[in-house]
Amino acid sequence: MVFLLKPLFLSAAIFLLLVLQIEAELGLNATSAAASHGKPLSCNLPRFNGVTFLERWRGKKIMFVGDSLSLNIWQSLSCMIHSWVPNAKTSVVRSEVLSELTFVDYGVKLLLYRTPYLVDLEKQKVGRVLKLDSIQNGDAWLGMDMLIFNSWHWWTHTKSSQPWDYMEESGKIYKDMNRLIAYYKGLTTWARWVNRNVDPSKTKVFFQGISPTHYEGKDWNEPRKSCSSETQPFFGVKYPAGTPLPAIVVNKVLSRIKKPVYLLDITLLSQYRKDAHPTYYSMHNGLDCSHWCLPGLPDTWNELLYTALIS
Repeated sequence: MVFLLKPLFLSAAIFLLLVLQIEAELGLNATSAAASHGKPLSCNLPRFNGVTFLERWRGKKIMFVGDSLSLNIWQSLSCMIHSWVPNAKTSVVRSEVLSELTFVDYGVKLLLYRTPYLVDLEKQKVGRVLKLDSIQNGDAWLGMDMLIFNSWHWWTHTKSSQPWDYMEESGKIYKDMNRLIAYYKGLTTWARWVNRNVDPSKTKVFFQGISPTHYEGKDWNEPRKSCSSETQPFFGVKYPAGTPLPAIVVNKVLSRIKKPVYLLDITLLSQYRKDAHPTYYSMHNGLDCSHWCLPGLPDTWNELLYTALIS
């Protein structure tokens, strides 16, 4: 697999990226990986055009719903659009869970709703409870013209890094359960919400596929490595680690959903980009092989989104 690497936004949009840096989860890496995105040369994607995007979605509301990988793609799209209209008037409004960037001249709103599990996380007498069959958060997603959902990253967190104490389903409390099973249950609840609440004539729905990590070099047949010193993509014909199990869960849930949901299938192309993480340049402690540099790979995710919207 051969990659074409070139940036989709440069210094003109960097200031906006910094404005949108609302969480200490991403960083700007000074290496070549940070200033490039990657797509296979065999993929003939149309070049992103921010003016076309704004005109087509004039007066519309676009919401990204999920975790810090939703932040990644939201920031990327915001900067990609801004690079086409650097003098456009913008406004940014933030709250604890919701951030909103408006391109005022076009009436286009790009929103980010932070809910890592999609399903509800509540404080109860017993502690913090992750409710696998409850999705009251969904009221905030109503009335959108486009929804891009994402969830998986936080389902793997354990011990002190997990933000819940118990799981709940059908009124029964669990101290823990197999995380893939829990993820399936949570996504099934989300699918029911889509079936009940989405009118396809008014709202386009996407699910942002599983974003891989590169902490373990054995995934690309270099067991002593991680993303920390990688400067080149994986160039093999087939990625050794294969399809991640949560991606199989996503496909299973989407195959059973009644309303049209477009899978933004970013997993395989992202597996090849072991070189595209912030590593130690992230704004939080430790090695970051989960998130992605900007400009960088999330720009390609948005090219896929753009292609799906204009095709």
